[in-house]
Amino acid sequence: MTTDIVILAAGQGSRMKSSLPKVLHAVAGKPMVKHVLDQARNIEQAKLHVVIGHGAELLETALDGEQLTFSLQKEQLGTGHAVAQALPNVDPEGITLILYGDVPLTRSETMQQLVNSATKGHLGLLTVHLQNPAGYGRIIRNDANKVIAIVEQKDASQEQLKVTEVNTGIMAVPTKLLLEWLPKLSSNNAQGEYYLTDIIAMASEQDVSIETQHPACEQEVQGVNNRVQLAELERWHQLQQAETLMLNGATLADPSRVDVRGNVSVAGDVIIDVNVVFEGDVVLGHGVLIEPNCIIKNATIGDNTHIRANSVIEDSTIAANCDVGPFARIRPGTQLAAGAKVGNFVEIKKAIVGEGSKINHLSYVGDAVIGKNTNIGAGTITCNYDGVNKSLTEIGDQVFIGSNTALVAPIKVGSGATVGAGSIITKEVTENQLAVARGKQTNLSNWQRPVKKG
Repeated sequence: MTTDIVILAAGQGSRMKSSLPKVLHAVAGKPMVKHVLDQARNIEQAKLHVVIGHGAELLETALDGEQLTFSLQKEQLGTGHAVAQALPNVDPEGITLILYGDVPLTRSETMQQLVNSATKGHLGLLTVHLQNPAGYGRIIRNDANKVIAIVEQKDASQEQLKVTEVNTGIMAVPTKLLLEWLPKLSSNNAQGEYYLTDIIAMASEQDVSIETQHPACEQEVQGVNNRVQLAELERWHQLQQAETLMLNGATLADPSRVDVRGNVSVAGDVIIDVNVVFEGDVVLGHGVLIEPNCIIKNATIGDNTHIRANSVIEDSTIAANCDVGPFARIRPGTQLAAGAKVGNFVEIKKAIVGEGSKINHLSYVGDAVIGKNTNIGAGTITCNYDGVNKSLTEIGDQVFIGSNTALVAPIKVGSGATVGAGSIITKEVTENQLAVARGKQTNLSNWQRPVKKG
């Protein structure tokens, strides 16, 4: 049976004080609405629909390629009206699951429970008990403990306001019932809007069973209305990520000072110091040590590798027993073989560095292939860009490149070769040769130092 998943994302979110649509504000580096979409895709036979309104063009651009259907809500007349905009595109014989683009952390397991209820012909409703239910619609039950209505805060009586079970807005409904009920909604309420929650009373009147489900924790259904709430949800989410890392074998110096903005896989005995940020997909091997203030994005780091403080690694592969940093920048396309060393203030881009090779200080290596056990001296640069094209530098095994050398690509330096410090190399250096390319030194005696004028 098809499950049409309707994600409401049309609101302006004025309390965010932002020109960006609320649902595009990020949690863990990803727009809230994308969190919802990613979880929703785990539902079997799911078809995704996003109802847009405020900032519609920005949302269409941000979600381009997401394989979903957009529905435009030109006027924001309430949640019932919003869902109605998507109905022309849904399967009338299927299930409709209603989610919210500003409620980013609802798990797919919770969604599936609601869908399972609706598949049996019930209305699946997600509720939560809160110590402070202010602002939420209250769940009203009869003497038999069956749900008979949801009353919004502004419409609730004093007795109803005491109820602590509240509506999350998330529900799954047999679509044929939704098609019947939505046209019957009225805007005769304090907000002058068409409340989706009014279908609960309709279901009760028709003896449609309302099955309530509950999230694993209240943060799973926590919505975001302002930047304070956004920050609170971010911190809670990051703590869950940190706990997962620790349970999987990582020691965190301070779980509150590690951010995961993607997926991190760790082997045992990984140590992560403070203020480390992970982005994208990261794999950390056994015994990896990461010092403070590092950013690691879309990278694989091998066993027993040491990433020293203030290093940035992106779209790269680092093998076992490497030593990187401090203050190293490893740019996309870099591959460090086992035992390679990259020292302080070294930048590497799209380069293959062979086993045991060292680039210890203040160097730039880009578009290069370096063999085994080669030493690149301080201040060396590969001149890989002529203003239009990038060219390759090839350096063999057991090469010694002296300090302050410029290698003008395309260039080859054969295995066993030595390049004297301060050289500008523009021609091939073959195996075991010594290359020295310096201007002639001139020493002048009895010269007059400049003196300060005035």
